Amino acid sequence: MIRIQHLTKSVGVDKIPVLKGVSLDFQRGEMIALVGASGSGKSTLLRCLALKEKWDQGSFAVDGTDILKDPFAGKRKIRREWAYLEQNPQLNLNRTALKNVLIGQAGQTPLWRMATGMVRSDDYMGAMDVIEQLGLLEKAHDKCEKLSGGERQRIAIARALVHGAKVILADEPVIGLDPKSQESVMETLKKLCEEERATVLTVIPIELAERYATRIVALSGGEIAFDISGRRLTVRERNML
Repeated sequence: MIRIQHLTKSVGVDKIPVLKGVSLDFQRGEMIALVGASGSGKSTLLRCLALKEKWDQGSFAVDGTDILKDPFAGKRKIRREWAYLEQNPQLNLNRTALKNVLIGQAGQTPLWRMATGMVRSDDYMGAMDVIEQLGLLEKAHDKCEKLSGGERQRIAIARALVHGAKVILADEPVIGLDPKSQESVMETLKKLCEEERATVLTVIPIELAERYATRIVALSGGEIAFDISGRRLTVRERNML
């Protein structure tokens, strides 16, 4: 279980509050959609959970381990077991899509493998299977510099899946994708939750949240407006965003 308590985050010299005492519990296998207006704190929440932003206050426990009390071990655990997917994925543009998937991010892969790009044959086949599932088999041997923004995002998702991420934090993973590709990505994430019992916390449009999420958490002004099981939002709930 993942437990966040009283997460507070402010930015700038004037310490403008972005998150105001956010508390949430996540269970294995949940697909949680974060919804809310621009500036409500959704992306900042994901970055704080990925330890890419320093918390002002709060506690952060994963399976009973206090992540913030031991920053070195905590950060290592998050890097190894969690995947953070940005709007603009951090890929090596000079390497192929397949090599990016195989090698992974810092903290997921030994340094010698990141430097040499050497991989095992069984890793190769597993990566190709995931790339095919995401509809990019014909792009596997193209350098990432040649891929569109949407294709790069799907390669980043494939990378997370191949390296066995237990938790995926996805900041608008379907932005810029056509409807068919959006559906492919969302179905893949949903299947990951159902079959692998992974946890997905993602910023997605309300329409996709209603369709795919097992739970919808809405932020407004840096606070939780509501936290409900996945379903269609009522008019009142939409007006709260």
